[in-house]
Amino acid sequence: MAAISAPLIACTLAEPAEAANAVATPRQTAGPFYPDEFPADHDADLLQFMDMEAPARGEAVHVSGAVTDAAGEPVSGATIDLWQCDANGVYHHPGDREEGRDAAFQGFGRTETDAQGRYAFRTIRPVPYPGRTPHIHLRVWRDGTSVLTTQFYDADRADLNMADGLYRSMSAAERALVTVPFIENEGEPGTLMTQLDVRLA
Repeated sequence: MAAISAPLIACTLAEPAEAANAVATPRQTAGPFYPDEFPADHDADLLQFMDMEAPARGEAVHVSGAVTDAAGEPVSGATIDLWQCDANGVYHHPGDREEGRDAAFQGFGRTETDAQGRYAFRTIRPVPYPGRTPHIHLRVWRDGTSVLTTQFYDADRADLNMADGLYRSMSAAERALVTVPFIENEGEPGTLMTQLDVRLA
């Protein structure tokens, strides 16, 4: 299983006064492409599938984040699932088409939060496909129970975001929590980084 380095963006936990007024990460549908069965390779590096030499197509992104509870305390040992379509807009799922599928893209990954509630993945910048704005799915498990499923959106695609029904269904405050920038990663030129923080209700 590939090891993913510690988050590259500083994760700041809320102070007690902030925690009282903080808004929980909004719930959103998992969609039809959460895996029926986990792929043989489902580690935190979605850019490399099994032993394939060619890397996945698309803009490489280092994802980092932190999971906190309703009081703003870090949640350690939570299981994090991340999945999304490939650079051609195709999910690695039997319910989606095979034509154009990038065989080098893992499509789904799983990891756990550390003692500070932090986690990290490597994946690609999300792309649009018919009917949906670019997005990344995230699911959080605690003690074997799914406690949150949500989606994160690209801040640079405001036009597509506001044309997306699921995005518009959230309040402005909720949208602000799951709309994130993708910025240049100075630690690894040619890649991007983003931060997907989760606050449980």
